[in-house]
Amino acid sequence: MKNISEHASSTVFPNANEDSVSPVHTARIRRADRFHRVSGFVVCGCAAAIAFVFCPDVATAQVAAPFRGGDTPMNTVVTRQIQPQAEKLLIGLAKEGRAYRIDDVPVFNGSDKFLPGKIAIGLVDFIADIPADDPRLPGYLADFRKIAKLTVDDANDSWGIFYYLTAIDRLRERGLLDKAFDRLTLAKLKVRLDWRMFVDTQTYELIDHPNNYYCVAFAIARLRTQLAWEPREGSDRLYTAMVKHYREYSGEYGFADETDGAGRFDRYSVLLAGEIAQRFLQTGEKPPAEVLGWLRKSADVMLQRVNLSGHGFEYGRSLGPYGETSMVEVLTAAAATGVLTKAEMDLAYAYSSSAAQHYVSFWTDARTGSVNLWDNGRRTDAYRGKFRILGENLSLAHQFVYTNDWWSKLGYRDKAPTRDFAKLAAALPKRTVTWFAKGEYDRLLVTWRDRGRVVSLPIINGGVSQHDHNPYFPIPFSPGMLEGVADGDAPLMVPRITLTDGSTVMPLAYFRNAKVETQGKRTIVTFDQSELDRMGKSGPEPDRRLRVSTRYEFAPGSIRRLDTYTPVAPLEVAGITMAFGTFSTQPAGTGANVRFGEGAVRSFATSGLDRCEASSAEQDTDYHASIGAMRTKVICTAGPRTVTAPFTIGWDLRYQ
Repeated sequence: MKNISEHASSTVFPNANEDSVSPVHTARIRRADRFHRVSGFVVCGCAAAIAFVFCPDVATAQVAAPFRGGDTPMNTVVTRQIQPQAEKLLIGLAKEGRAYRIDDVPVFNGSDKFLPGKIAIGLVDFIADIPADDPRLPGYLADFRKIAKLTVDDANDSWGIFYYLTAIDRLRERGLLDKAFDRLTLAKLKVRLDWRMFVDTQTYELIDHPNNYYCVAFAIARLRTQLAWEPREGSDRLYTAMVKHYREYSGEYGFADETDGAGRFDRYSVLLAGEIAQRFLQTGEKPPAEVLGWLRKSADVMLQRVNLSGHGFEYGRSLGPYGETSMVEVLTAAAATGVLTKAEMDLAYAYSSSAAQHYVSFWTDARTGSVNLWDNGRRTDAYRGKFRILGENLSLAHQFVYTNDWWSKLGYRDKAPTRDFAKLAAALPKRTVTWFAKGEYDRLLVTWRDRGRVVSLPIINGGVSQHDHNPYFPIPFSPGMLEGVADGDAPLMVPRITLTDGSTVMPLAYFRNAKVETQGKRTIVTFDQSELDRMGKSGPEPDRRLRVSTRYEFAPGSIRRLDTYTPVAPLEVAGITMAFGTFSTQPAGTGANVRFGEGAVRSFATSGLDRCEASSAEQDTDYHASIGAMRTKVICTAGPRTVTAPFTIGWDLRYQ
């Protein structure tokens, strides 16, 4: 593994005339030249100058510092900062092979089932656009060949298969397959890189994967067809299965339920239309009209969230930088397919540039040279544990690379983001209601733009594995102000009612009669639940001993919630607990009203509970959000009681 590292300190094309190189390669050459001129420092350690280039020191950061992007072209950030950061890690891999570690985590730990594919696409992003007469190319291809042989027998599931096939297809386009693979390795990959590994070939149903993986299988099948490894029949049948799922569980609304009708509509549900469209584009076809219709709806959801702080999608699982790249991917696909207007494209490009800057300035840690999803108060899902440290770097970098390539094709290469962002954003609706499903239960998302913030209320919770995790609760979310906790089960902003028989119930999953009304500057959201969700099971379990009617009132700078609970029969309650986590500090107040001396949230007051106590949350992992540790937690409680008549529990939140 010496060629990449041997070339790392060389200067690319010292006498080359850029005018003699095709425009497609010019920016890549500039990026490669910059990288190789500094990479000697990177390999040895992060010198101060390099730390400045890549990202600020976030070793002691608790939450995202105030950030405002939108002033630097996306291509500049991607080619001069994101790509060199990923390439630095690939140099380490090329030098150390299976012994490679990042932040003392062994890369080849056997737990990252996508890693071989992500390594392949990371390497190909690095070498695929290098001109054929570049003297470095043979060495890089030799390194790719060695690493491919090294990892060919490693586990490589679903997303890893897709990434690997994407890399192979790009090498095919360049006529480099025979130089990048020996015959045995490529023969093994042809067998193993197959959608049939997680799809039943008799029923075309997914095997132990959530429904967003239909798109992954579909993409794999299309790439195998493009490589002449199989006929088109598989991809056509997978597309049919995917479309059937859309129609059956969301109908006219055009969003994908992650479950078979249980009502879990999250980031993946909105992202999926962008991914499907991109898979058609990737294999040389225009997406069908139905897909473009879904994409338009997804773009509407994402446009409501554009900002110059780089913050991304705000509720559900697998967020962090993926909440940001999901917005970039949907908006880029919408731009590439002609779904967006010119003004919307300018907004989408400005957001994409800001998200790229935010990735560099916040998510990348100069000390380790790696993305940081796990340390210094940050928390992510077990699914994205630190055992995936190299793969997370490479997949995130790739998402910025391929979307940047699309923006360049669309005429935005090296173009500064619009100076009219504030004006264009002001024209967006102040409030939108996105319906996901209606039927036995209602599923919807209400979004507000208020005081430069995006505030949302998802009413979507259902299905196995996530119903009792607070990123899916029917509570308001706002990036940097109101955050959930990955895999967290603290009762954030929703009461947890414990009964004397030992069971615990919460109002989480069974929404009916949802209505959204506007009264002047106020927005009123109401819904009923005739069943509460009994905790302790992998999926929701209805408990009909209590009914609840919920009323939200949103006004500029304030959110109120009031629950009215009605017992079906006299009920013995052992106790009630509700929590609130915030990045605000200096709590003060008495009883059920807590005020904050510093931070976005100014006060949190409750009703129907006996008392509230505020304390530091920084060392409590139940309050570690994806962006860092919350600063203060407020725990509110009520004691035992016999419930024979309706009672209310509510809260009033004020923010600036």
